[in-house]
Amino acid sequence: MARFAGFPGGKSRLTRLPAAFFSDLLPEIDHLGELKVTLYAFWYLDRLEGDLRFIRHSDFAGDAWLLDGLANSTGDSGKALAEALERAVQRGSLLRVQPADSALDEAVYFLNTPRSKAAAAALEKGEWSPEDVPHPEQALEMERPNIYRLYEQNIGPLTPLIADALREAEAAYPMDWIKEAIRAAVEANVRRWRYVDAILRARLEREPNGTTRRETEKDRRRYVEGEFGDFIEH
Repeated sequence: MARFAGFPGGKSRLTRLPAAFFSDLLPEIDHLGELKVTLYAFWYLDRLEGDLRFIRHSDFAGDAWLLDGLANSTGDSGKALAEALERAVQRGSLLRVQPADSALDEAVYFLNTPRSKAAAAALEKGEWSPEDVPHPEQALEMERPNIYRLYEQNIGPLTPLIADALREAEAAYPMDWIKEAIRAAVEANVRRWRYVDAILRARLEREPNGTTRRETEKDRRRYVEGEFGDFIEH
């Protein structure tokens, strides 16, 4: 089981859930996939604007993180998604409008609210088309702080202790300092946070006013051959 690194500190965008979700719906949901797609729909639709808010089947299917989570137990993410959505529709938490003689991937989903019921009914009557409504794409990975992605892409897996250290670093240093320090660690092939942190602390001593500058190749060699040599396994 992967351990959750914790919620980030400071301001964070929230997703609104109606009280009826907890009192009426949550106690009845007995399928993990159904719960995931229902919560995902709340998250996705809360980030849209305008009166016509919907989520297409392709929006669910296009989010790799959602599919990875659904496929954990079955190994077949497409089948798991179809089953989870069908359960949510049968329960009534989601409304589905699917054009006649069309494939499932052309279906459009709504939360079961009075406004959405009216929008779904109008869609079935052909009074509007999803193609005519602005529908910006959303993705779960966009919610992760940039510093977390930067670390995972260049240094290694995220742990709770590392997540805490990254949050502290993000509050203490300019982001371009952190990027340059991680770049230096990668170039030195020392993929450890202690090494990155040492670079940041040393730079803060040299530039306490926070003025940023681009590190030169000579500076990077100093990280490897000089004061940070103790962090490197030769």
